[in-house]
Amino acid sequence: MIDRAVASIEGKVIAFSQLQFEARVLLVSAGGVQAAFAPLDQEVLQASLQAVVDQRLALLEADKLEAYPLEPGELERAIASFRARFESEQRFAEFLDAHEAELNDLAEVLRRSLRASRALEGKLRLRAQVSESEAKAWRTSHPELQEVPVEKVRAMLVQQRFGELVKKELSDRRRQVDVRLLGPFAPRQGGP
Repeated sequence: MIDRAVASIEGKVIAFSQLQFEARVLLVSAGGVQAAFAPLDQEVLQASLQAVVDQRLALLEADKLEAYPLEPGELERAIASFRARFESEQRFAEFLDAHEAELNDLAEVLRRSLRASRALEGKLRLRAQVSESEAKAWRTSHPELQEVPVEKVRAMLVQQRFGELVKKELSDRRRQVDVRLLGPFAPRQGGP
C-alpha cells in the first residue's frame, strides 16, 4: 500500500505510517504497552495526530532559536525507559521491525517529545504560578477542599493553569502556522 499524507505543518508532511509509529511510541511511553502491536482505531489516531501536531508546533520557535536542547544522557535514559516497557529485548526488536523503524526513528520521536515538553515548560511555567493567597481563596470558595493542604491545592491550580496556557499557546500557534489535516483527518465541510 502506498503511504499517504495525513497532515502538513509549514509544508512538512506527516505520513500515515509515521503517525501510526509515533502514536504507538506515545501510547507505550504513557504505559499502554498493548498499543505496541494492537490495531489503532480512528479515535486513537485522531488524538495521536493532535499530539504529534502539537509537539511540532511547540518546537517551531525552539528549533529556529536552537533552544531547549536535551541534557547529556537524557535521550538515552528515555530510550532505555521505553525499551524497558517491553517484556524482552526480542519483543522490543519485534516492535521496531513490525513498524519498519530503527532505533534512530524511535530516538527522534522521543527527542521531539522531550523537547516539546521542555519548550512549553520554559515558556509557560512561570505564567502558571499561583500564589499562596490565591490558593487559599480558591480553597475557601470550594468547601469540599477545606481539609486539603494549601500546597496541594496550589499545585493542582498550577497544573490546571499550565494546561490552560498550553492549550491557548498551541491554539494561537495553529492560527499563525500553516497546519493542514488531510484525508480522513481533514475537518468535515458542511457535515452533520
